[in-house]
Formats: sequence, structure tokens, C-alpha cells
Amino acid sequence: MTSLSLRWFGLMAAGTLIAVAAATPGAAAPRAVTTATATATATATATATATAASGEHAPLASPLTPMRLVSPAVLPAQPWLPGHRGIDLAAAPGDNVTSPGPGIVTFAGVVVDRSVVTITHNDGLRSSLEPVTATVALGDAVSAGSPVGVVADSPSHCAPDTCVHWGVRDGDTYLDPLDLLAGFGPVILLEVE
Repeated sequence: MTSLSLRWFGLMAAGTLIAVAAATPGAAAPRAVTTATATATATATATATATAASGEHAPLASPLTPMRLVSPAVLPAQPWLPGHRGIDLAAAPGDNVTSPGPGIVTFAGVVVDRSVVTITHNDGLRSSLEPVTATVALGDAVSAGSPVGVVADSPSHCAPDTCVHWGVRDGDTYLDPLDLLAGFGPVILLEVE
């Protein structure tokens, strides 16, 4: 698998892997996890509502240093269509993973067969990282660059290589994390006169 090394203007990389798993309607979850998740999410939502009035999002930082892109986002035109809802970053088991921005840990656990950490940022965006074994707990406040876990030694969709999948959502809409990196994107073409 080919990887692309990206560097940006003196930015110290920090972050979280984003992988989003939709809940199955009617599926039962352990009551303690459901209650804790609801409390952490409510706290994060209240903070996000108070700080996101302008609709602008604070820049994020890579959850891995150095940041080496393995696979870019391929966001579908419609939510039900196939695509790659995030980016894959080259990693090795045991690598440190950091929060891409300030926020609250709203999920730290296993989804199907992968360890996932989700952070709801102060502006309401949610970053999910997988496979990441959490070193933080549900409801913990984190700052940009704070350690949140380590790359798990488990299968990933980059097999046989290891990668961290970082997904970002604004509500139910998936965003390309590269467009949110400080000093990186999005690219905007201006009219030339």
C-alpha cells in the first residue's frame, strides 16, 4: 500500500480517529454504557451549542505524528451511497493517538470488532478514531493534542497494513478531515481578473 506524507506549516499534529457506527434500531446496549454515553453526549452538545453559534469550525490537527495519508475520503453524494467516510492514516500498533481538537470523549469502546474513540469537539463536530484502544474514559475533557489512546493491534480495513481511520461528522453529515486541518484545506479557487 502506498502512503503519501503530508506536512503543513509548523503545525504540531494531534487528534483522534473517527469511525462512525450507526446504531441498529431496537438493539439493546448495556444500560451503564447507554446512560454514560447519553450524559457525555449531552454535556458535549451543551458546550458545542454555546460555542458554535457562528457556524464556523475550529481547525483540527492530525491524530498521528507524522501524518501519512494512506487513503483519502470519498464522500458519497447521498448518505446511503457507498464511499469512504473519512481518511486512513498510516500507523503501527502501539503508536500514540491524540485528540484532533478540544472536546469531550463521548464514546470509548468496541464497535463490532474494533476499538473506537469518539470525541465531540467544542464546536459540535465529532471525530471518531479506529482501531484505537482508549487511554481516556467516557466524559473526559480533552484538549487538542492530548493523548486519547494507542493504535490497537487488531485487524483494520487497511490489512495487511495497519492504519487509523479518522472520520468527522457535523450532525449526520460526514466531512473530509483534510478540509478541517489547520493550515491545510479546503482549497478554494479564486477568480483571476
